[in-house]
Amino acid sequence: MDRVFSIKNDLAENRLFLRRIYVALIFIGLMSAGLVVRLMYLQIVGHEHYAMLAKENSVKLTPVPPTRGIIYDRNGKVLAENTPSYSLELIPEQIRDMEDTLRRLQELFDLPDEKVEQFHKQRKREKRFNSVVLLPSLTDEELAKFAVSMPFFPGVEIKTRQVRHYPYYELASHVVGYVGRINETELKELPMPEYQGTNHIGKLGIERTYETQLHGKAGYAEIETNVQGRSLNTLNEVKPVPGANLYLTLDIDLQKTAYDALDFYNGAVVAIDVKTGGVLVFVSRPGFDPNPFVVGIPSEDYKALNESENQPLYNRALRGLYPPGSTIKPFIALAGLEYDKIRAPQGLYCPGYYTLPGVDHRYRDWRKGGHGTVDMIRAITESCDVYFYRLAQMLGIQKMHDFLQQFGFGEKTGIDLYGELAGLLPSPAWKQAKKKQRWYEGETLITGIGQGYHQVTPLQLARATATLANHGQIVTPFLVNKIVTAQGVQKSPEKPAEIIPLKAQNLDPIVAGMINVVHSASGTAKRIGYGIPYQIAGKTGTAQVFGIKQGAKYNESEIDFKLRDNALFVAFAPADDPKIAVAVVVEHGGHGGSVAAPIAGKVIKQYLQNLHEN
Repeated sequence: MDRVFSIKNDLAENRLFLRRIYVALIFIGLMSAGLVVRLMYLQIVGHEHYAMLAKENSVKLTPVPPTRGIIYDRNGKVLAENTPSYSLELIPEQIRDMEDTLRRLQELFDLPDEKVEQFHKQRKREKRFNSVVLLPSLTDEELAKFAVSMPFFPGVEIKTRQVRHYPYYELASHVVGYVGRINETELKELPMPEYQGTNHIGKLGIERTYETQLHGKAGYAEIETNVQGRSLNTLNEVKPVPGANLYLTLDIDLQKTAYDALDFYNGAVVAIDVKTGGVLVFVSRPGFDPNPFVVGIPSEDYKALNESENQPLYNRALRGLYPPGSTIKPFIALAGLEYDKIRAPQGLYCPGYYTLPGVDHRYRDWRKGGHGTVDMIRAITESCDVYFYRLAQMLGIQKMHDFLQQFGFGEKTGIDLYGELAGLLPSPAWKQAKKKQRWYEGETLITGIGQGYHQVTPLQLARATATLANHGQIVTPFLVNKIVTAQGVQKSPEKPAEIIPLKAQNLDPIVAGMINVVHSASGTAKRIGYGIPYQIAGKTGTAQVFGIKQGAKYNESEIDFKLRDNALFVAFAPADDPKIAVAVVVEHGGHGGSVAAPIAGKVIKQYLQNLHEN
């Protein structure tokens, strides 16, 4: 029979047990030491840092966007305001099926897909418990439609917000501009603490130039939150500083007179206060309604505006480039006197054309039979081209360039609007640099009558006219007259006056000729001078849109409207004590005296009548 033997080593088992206890004690000791060290770090070394993090977990600083400032004209009429509007907004965390909800809202409101795409982009920037705008401005019909269906749309609500509104629509669109949704590029460049909670920013015109002043300063609220970041209670609030109110130099009633006077023509009208440079009228026709841009203009509507032949989005007053035509002649005449190249009484013969020595090409006068012998005053009055061909040859292109440059031609005026163009004042150096060609004497002749390469903006032309009316004192055009904040009124800073050193006696024949343009029987704008108790000094201009072959006849009634000459007119009044300077450009308007001059006449009469009554 087998026997079972049990061998037991008590000593070995005791040693193994003790070793395990020692290891466990060491492990527990190390872990306890680590916890003590970590606790000391949290309580002593990192106390300040973690205390702040803990506070931030429980208290959030939430920006409170300011109210945007109002824009007024010179008489206190509102050009841009904030109006209450009802918006349709969705709270993502309260909506179980977002796609189904959006699909049903699309059917209810007949929403385009781009509205939904815009919603999704905005939704990505917000937390799930924040409301996101789907429709920023609901009509009364849409409000009623949703009121009936509201029970079937949990998580969708109506909220009241302030929306920018422009009560004069296209009339001041190129001056006031508009605000629009902040895009991705702007989002990266803007100071986020100031713009968090703000959805719109100035995109054009005064709204863009004075964005900082109009936007104001954001406030903030200390909001107690839970661990998910949801608001529980407002602990403290610092109110935002509203945006400043802006008062422009613009007269909206005068603006309407000029806009309406252009009638069906495209063009621009700019009127300037001669003494200060304040812009009274700044018209670019056609304009556009800026209000759809605020809430998000549909792509098809924007495409229609952008592709329109009339280019309503194009700011002609600020960026339109046109040959000045005969409106440049008073400046060329003054250059001739200042450089002692001619005397005002000196007569030059006009047979109806002019030729350079040894050249067969005839540079034609607008009057086929010519003007006969004319002095400077008559040459300005009747706009004799041959007189100015000859005077341009006497001066030479460099002297003409240097003199015209003093009046601001070829340079930006410095107006407080973005996007101004400088025009083009040609010279031999410019042509060599840009075209790698030499300057020809024939180009000097046509520059003397405002044709060729010379291009001006209507704003630039108005400023030069105001400088002439000021006897050489240069004004800088501006639109914002004063900025009103809670702290007080800030006037636009006066810029130091620059003066062109002109001889007083040389200005007399120039002004006399311009007065005759309006008030003499042979003046090219004589129709606007009847029945007024003061004198207007003006100059008509007609600028070719395309070249006419040698010997060909220009017949306005037989050519396409788009190929007809541009009509221009510049003026200041009263001639003996100028208060207003005006420049008018009418695209394809033909002769400046018959189309452009009456527009300027209406503006001048209304402005001076208002001054007299006030």
